[in-house]
Amino acid sequence: MLTNQQINILAAVGFVIMWSSGFIGARLGTAEAGSLTVLMWRFIVAAAILSVWWLWKQRKRMSITIVLWQSFIGLLAQGGYLLGVFLSVENGVSAGTSNLITTLQPIVVAALAGPVLKQNTTIKEWIGLLIGILGVLLVVYDDLGTSAHVPIWAYALSVMAMVSLVTSTLLEKKFDFSAPLSDALPIQTIISALLFTVIALVSNQAAPPVSYDFWVAVLWVAVLSSIGGYGFYWLNLTLGSVTRVSSLLYLTPPVTMIWAFLMFGETIGFFTIMGMLLCFIGVWIISQKEMRQWKAKRCIEM
Repeated sequence: MLTNQQINILAAVGFVIMWSSGFIGARLGTAEAGSLTVLMWRFIVAAAILSVWWLWKQRKRMSITIVLWQSFIGLLAQGGYLLGVFLSVENGVSAGTSNLITTLQPIVVAALAGPVLKQNTTIKEWIGLLIGILGVLLVVYDDLGTSAHVPIWAYALSVMAMVSLVTSTLLEKKFDFSAPLSDALPIQTIISALLFTVIALVSNQAAPPVSYDFWVAVLWVAVLSSIGGYGFYWLNLTLGSVTRVSSLLYLTPPVTMIWAFLMFGETIGFFTIMGMLLCFIGVWIISQKEMRQWKAKRCIEM
């Protein structure tokens, strides 16, 4: 039987791998079609898979309050976050710059965790957060500064994406309208599928290309990124503090670089390697608080 510590580690590793897969899937998909087309079919496929599974499990009825709440969380965490990132990059912001902006999320969450959730961030955790963001800066260094002549509102879209994920994270942790992950994730995914379908239809980007590679990419992001990435994100949120969970985002740029190296042969330079090390050190420092709490609890139980 797995211990709590082992479960936390497996959940963290699963989240980092699945979340980082989304950037690779987006690259595969947008090579075949526009970002809104990819997002629409990504969530339609993910919603179909989760709906079949949910019906098969024959879940109990949920209150309308919980359904509406989880729909709202889904619109923020999936709709607002992904729409902001994709449109920002599509309008000229480099992937590295957008990645750096959205990866400010752990610092914003840590700053708000005290007043919103009464979860104080320690000095060591702040040090870990700053080391982590420095690591991300080095990882995406080569891609920074390539967003020439980009309108300021395009950068604001990346900020909007980060704020959407921060807001959904804090709201889900603070208010008692949560549902089991097996119920919450299908609701969030279905509402996101409706959102992106409407946007794609209005913008005449709904028709998928006749391409085998496109559907491989859609299946990739639907299963790994939507179901796996968000599933592990909410799972980690139930297991630990928002600061620790958010800090795991620091590990996604390095892991994405490893994905890109293995799949596309992209080079990993000195700055990237140093950035990776700093990201891991930062997350390790942040995780020590909960490790000490877990050990203290074990000692009391023994």
